Amino acid sequence: MSTRDSYPAGVPCWVETLQADTRAAAAFYEGLMGWTLVGSEDPDEEHDWTYLVARLDGADVAGIGALPDGLAPSWVTHVRVDSAQDAAERARATGGAVLDGPVDASPAGRFVVLADPLGAVFCAWEAEIRAGAERINEPGAWAMSALQTPDPARAAAFYEGVFGWLAEAWGPVHLLRLPGYVGGTDQQPVPRDVVAVMAPAQPGGAPAWAVDFWVADLDAAVARAADLGGRALVPIHDRPPFRSAVLADPEGAAFSLSQHAP
Repeated sequence: MSTRDSYPAGVPCWVETLQADTRAAAAFYEGLMGWTLVGSEDPDEEHDWTYLVARLDGADVAGIGALPDGLAPSWVTHVRVDSAQDAAERARATGGAVLDGPVDASPAGRFVVLADPLGAVFCAWEAEIRAGAERINEPGAWAMSALQTPDPARAAAFYEGVFGWLAEAWGPVHLLRLPGYVGGTDQQPVPRDVVAVMAPAQPGGAPAWAVDFWVADLDAAVARAADLGGRALVPIHDRPPFRSAVLADPEGAAFSLSQHAP
C-alpha cells in the first residue's frame, strides 16, 4: 500500500471514468471495488451526481464524472502539472491537441483535456485541494496507467516534450521514467522513477490510456463484475508477477484488474 498526499509535476495522479449514467456506474464500482461514492467535498451533503469521488476507507481513490455529449464512456488518466495552461501550450508545440480547457474545477483544481499526436486522450491536472489519489497500489485502488499506441517512438517524443518522461525498452513494452522522481517501493521489479508504461496497441485498437486496479482475489472480482453487468474483454491471464484480466463496465468503459501473484 502507498498513501499519498502530494504528487510532483509529471507524475500521473488521478483516474476517473466518464459515464452517461453516473448513478448506475456508482452502483457497479461500489459493488465491484468496495468503494464509497460521494458527490461533494462534504460527505454529509446530498450527492451531486455530476461528479462523484470514490473513497476507499475514507481516502480518495478515483472519480466518476458525467459523460460529455458525443463521447464514449472511458477511463481517463490525469498527470500532475504546475500549470494547466502551460501544459496545453507544450502539448500544442509538441504535436498534440487541446480538446478542452483549461477548465476550472475549484476547489479541487484545474484541468485541460489533451490528445497526443496519435490520438490518445488524457488530462493535465493543476491541483488545488485535491492532489490526486490518496491511496494507490493496494487492493481496491489504482496501480498504474499504460499507454497503448501504434507508434511508440512518436509517442515517446511527445511525452518527453510535455512531461519530461524518458522511454526505456523493457521486454515488449517501454517504461516511461521521470528522472529524479522516487516512487513505489524498494521491492518493485522496475526502477522507482517509472511513472507509466507504454505498450504496442492491439491490431485495430485505437490509441488510448488504459488503467489498472489491484484486487485481492481476481477470480472473485471477475465473477462479481459479470454479476453486476460487466463483461470480460480479455480473460484472466498470467502477467508475472500478476494475474490480470481486462473488463468492460456496463457502459463499455474498459479497465484492467490485477492480483499480485508472486
